[in-house]
Amino acid sequence: MTDAPDAEVIALAGKLFDAARAGDTATLATALDAGVSADLTNGSGDTLVMLAAYHGHAATVEALLQRGADPNRANDKGQTPLAGAVFKGGADVVDALLAGGADPRAGVPSAVDAAAMFGKAELLARFEAQ
Repeated sequence: MTDAPDAEVIALAGKLFDAARAGDTATLATALDAGVSADLTNGSGDTLVMLAAYHGHAATVEALLQRGADPNRANDKGQTPLAGAVFKGGADVVDALLAGGADPRAGVPSAVDAAAMFGKAELLARFEAQ
């Protein structure tokens, strides 16, 4: 007998990852409040916070962090949500992640590295001041 994942569980997880990409805060909040892990990850190691941050949904990021999501959890490539937000240029997402405890030096490349790489001097100065 194998420990194959249940098809319904896989379908639910897929819907939650889609909700993170779409910024569907209500759906995610309901699921997490019902017991879904705030650090649910997909096959690439992307968390719900990573997907919400990368797609520019600051309110969703805040809701996930308030429910215990790890702002510094890197995906399988070593990327963090904060570095993704820097890459995508989401100032409100960067603010939400920093307020939620994100470390600008975590990950590879780190948010500091990404800010330097993409010439985002204001963010770089902000990160270095921390």
